[in-house]
Amino acid sequence: MRRLYAWLAGVAGGMAAYRLSRRGRPEPALQPQPDPAEALRSKLAEARAGGDDRAEFESGETTVEQAVDPDARRRSVHEQARAAIDEMRGED
Repeated sequence: MRRLYAWLAGVAGGMAAYRLSRRGRPEPALQPQPDPAEALRSKLAEARAGGDDRAEFESGETTVEQAVDPDARRRSVHEQARAAIDEMRGED
């Protein structure tokens, strides 16, 4: 029973020491955080003032006239695969 009381007294003393050590420290001052809504508003204003970037964005895309026919691409891939299988089997 003495061990239990000693253990409880030790825990209580540790908690008291922790509380005293925390009291001596000043609370850290809170730094004002920037308003996220204001940041979004400024980004939106920049986007509106920047003009139309759509032409620049679409310049990297492939047009319909330049696109490869999907059936032709599929046939090409199948021919390459058949050639690779034949080569692995040793059927030249």
